[in-house]
Amino acid sequence: MISMMDDKGHQIVDQPITVKRECVALDGFLGIPPTAVGVVLFAHGSGSGRFSPRNNFVARHLQQGRVATLLIDLLTPDEAEDRRNVFDIDLLADRVLLAKAWLEQDGRTKGLGIGYFGASTGAGAALQAAARDPLSIRAVVSRGGRPDLAEPYLPSVTTPTLLIVGGDDEPVIEMNRAAYRLLSCPKRLVIVPGATHLFEEPGTLEQVAEHALIWFQQHFHPAPYEGTEARTTKERPR
Repeated sequence: MISMMDDKGHQIVDQPITVKRECVALDGFLGIPPTAVGVVLFAHGSGSGRFSPRNNFVARHLQQGRVATLLIDLLTPDEAEDRRNVFDIDLLADRVLLAKAWLEQDGRTKGLGIGYFGASTGAGAALQAAARDPLSIRAVVSRGGRPDLAEPYLPSVTTPTLLIVGGDDEPVIEMNRAAYRLLSCPKRLVIVPGATHLFEEPGTLEQVAEHALIWFQQHFHPAPYEGTEARTTKERPR
């Protein structure tokens, strides 16, 4: 188990879990802070998984804001060896929905609203999953995402969606602008100045985490969250 303390001195423990269906077993870490207001399922991209340092960083920030997290491998070890599966958005969306069903049934999370945080190709899977089964899904956040991979599903997404892109991440910016135009749900596009695709530049991943927290807080709570926004450029897409 992995543990950390929140800003009030409460211990948050990431518990190893396994989501099973037939011959598929997906390993993950479930972290639940005290008085959680919702739970976010991470859809990793580009063959990444539950140990992704960037997604773990974002998860810790969400937990500090009373948002539970589930970091889970969407592919089995054997499946991950085939690079074609990384871009099989239908398969990845199926696995997101499998993990969502687990969250809805597990006693620790079944009463919580659910959000999706998708990175790179995982964003396409998260958006497809949100379109196919919107029940219980309160919000979606995409980090450096490939929403274009879910293009046929985008007009059907009803879940409030936040797209976050690095200011130096061309042509992913244009992909997200095109996706933004196809979305008819409550939506927002945030471009983080000076950030590349992986948000490795100092302070940029912190901005992603703060924007994500604010978005999830706004949509997990019945009333708007009174948070302080990170200092980033907020663009109205052309």
